[in-house]
Parts: sequence; structure tokens; C-alpha cells
Amino acid sequence: MRRRVKQRQQQSDFWIPHTELPRTVGHPFYERLHQLLEERRFDEFVEGQCVRFYAETMGRPSLTPGRYFRLLLIGYFEGMNGERGIAWRAADSLALPRFLELELSEQPPDHSTISRHGG
Repeated sequence: MRRRVKQRQQQSDFWIPHTELPRTVGHPFYERLHQLLEERRFDEFVEGQCVRFYAETMGRPSLTPGRYFRLLLIGYFEGMNGERGIAWRAADSLALPRFLELELSEQPPDHSTISRHGG
């Protein structure tokens, strides 16, 4: 009696580099706003304006001024006046991480992070 030898099937790779993942088209409004802010070097401008407010012992806050103001713009344009709503919207959207200049592995800021930078 001959035994059949089962051939093992090769399992395909589970890991996909983030550079190979498709990017969403994004929201046309935020795509255009992002382009305008980039062209006018918005992040560098607000960084320069805010540097005098950094505490000497702590340095620059973990949330950059550019990202903070972009979060506030989301709240303004979408009629949200609370940090929790802005944080929820940023976390729920597929289009906003690019506008916020988040890496694929980064989570949008938590509402408490947004609150600490506003006061």
C-alpha cells in the first residue's frame, strides 16, 4: 500500500509594506486645502510663530503647531466645536490622515492631546 504524501501549500506573505498599500483618493476639499497650505509653507510659518511659547524645560509639544491648526480647521469647516468631535472625525476618516500629514502607522491625536495644546 502506497501512502500519499500531502504536499504542503506555500502560504502567501501576510505582511505587506505600507508603501505598497493603495492610497485613498481623499476628500477633494481637504486635498486642495492641503496643497494650498503646502505651497504657502503653512507648517513652517506656524512653527515659527509658536516657538516663543515653548517651555524651556519641555521644548516643542508632541503635537506640532501645523497639525494642531489643521485639526482646528477640520473642526471649523465641519462645524465641530469640541476636541472629542474633532478627534473622532480625524480617526474615523480615510481622507483626513493625509491632510494631517500622518504616517500610515500613526493614529490621529486623541482629544486630550488637542485640548492640552489649545489652552
